Amino acid sequence: MTEASLRPPAAARREQIRSIVDERGFATVAQLSRLFGISAVTVRSDLDALADVNALLRVHGGAVPGGAASGRSPGLERPFEQSLLASSEEKARIGREAASLVQPNQAIVLDVGTTTTAIARALLERDDLQGVVVITNALNIALLLEPVIPRFTVVVTGGTVRPLQHSLVDPLAGVVFDRVRADLAFIGCSGVDAASGITNVNLPEADLKRRMLEASARCIVVADSSKLGVTQQSRVAPIGSIDTLITGIEADTHELKRLTATGLRVLLAG
Repeated sequence: MTEASLRPPAAARREQIRSIVDERGFATVAQLSRLFGISAVTVRSDLDALADVNALLRVHGGAVPGGAASGRSPGLERPFEQSLLASSEEKARIGREAASLVQPNQAIVLDVGTTTTAIARALLERDDLQGVVVITNALNIALLLEPVIPRFTVVVTGGTVRPLQHSLVDPLAGVVFDRVRADLAFIGCSGVDAASGITNVNLPEADLKRRMLEASARCIVVADSSKLGVTQQSRVAPIGSIDTLITGIEADTHELKRLTATGLRVLLAG
């Protein structure tokens, strides 16, 4: 019996692929190719077919849960690759606004997330910056900033990998923040509310965000407009603990008034 004869037929294989994507939150073409012993071309064809029937969502390099077949609740944490698709233009503007605040020879903390990734991309365009130290718990951000080394120094926290966000968390991730003092911390989040403060959808990253805030002279929260007025289960900090919020011009006027009434400085990226 040949190896090819042991492979499941296309329909069964696609159902298995759908289950894998839904369970893992994200699966790459390369992973599925190795797992099923099929070519990348065949994997892409399977993913496209599943996307056509709303069984998953195609993203760059693979697929994430989506559509009627996904068992994920809208309140649960989305994979990084799926979040990249949401409000991408707004996040790019927020990233540029945030990056404009960084000065040469500063030490900054870049939290995990798609909006902080937009900051990293904007920093790549800042040819005027020298001697910047970036401390991050985001594996993708560290790799993204690699081309600007040695102009930048990139410090990765270490810790335990959370594949859903490509982040590093405790145990061990927070140790570095006992030994550094940053000028600026750019913190992402899942919710910003005048009463509830800054909240996040998962506890491990919320704990580390607090450590980042405590290790920095100034804390800047970056959040697209969909996060305003939202409260998630893991509290990061009260509004009074942060210096500035950067969000998009799409932000709800009522929520902005509630936030600014607390004394919070809000920058609108347009």
